[in-house]
Amino acid sequence: MMENTPIKILLLATALLLGGCVTKPDNVTPVANFSSAKYLGTWYEIARLDHSFEKGLSRVSATYSVRDDGGLKVVNRGYKDADAAWKESVGKAYFVGSPDQAYLKVSFFGPFYGAYIVFDLDPDYRYSMVSGPDTSYLWLLSRTPTMDAATKKRLVAKAQALGFDTSKLIYVAQLAPPAT
Repeated sequence: MMENTPIKILLLATALLLGGCVTKPDNVTPVANFSSAKYLGTWYEIARLDHSFEKGLSRVSATYSVRDDGGLKVVNRGYKDADAAWKESVGKAYFVGSPDQAYLKVSFFGPFYGAYIVFDLDPDYRYSMVSGPDTSYLWLLSRTPTMDAATKKRLVAKAQALGFDTSKLIYVAQLAPPAT
């Protein structure tokens, strides 16, 4: 029995580490009565807290569709000005619990998942605010490449009240694509 102890500890640590990636910030509550069917389609990134996987990207969008296994296909796309090239990542997402709760786990790399929590959503699904596993991840999304100033101000104020450092928000340029 003692020989299995290090393996059990390693498996437990791995499970905790991977499970920790889909945790949610304490003050963030996933939207209830969520409809993945209404969420499908393209969303434009209005603002974000920057991370290495998006650094230097403009014209960022995310497109969601249904996968054959019942999950969601996620296609993130952005233009890297420094390289004068489009970058694209394809991932998959699954609900952490009930599909009517906007709390998903998303993976762009193998078995590693991160939290995707919609915590503010327009009743007509015109804009949303999304968190990752902690308050260093934040995205303001819109169905259109722009968002009216009053809505943007309200969402940023809500995010700040929930503990997100909104002074570090990157407002994403959503210009027309360059001519090819």
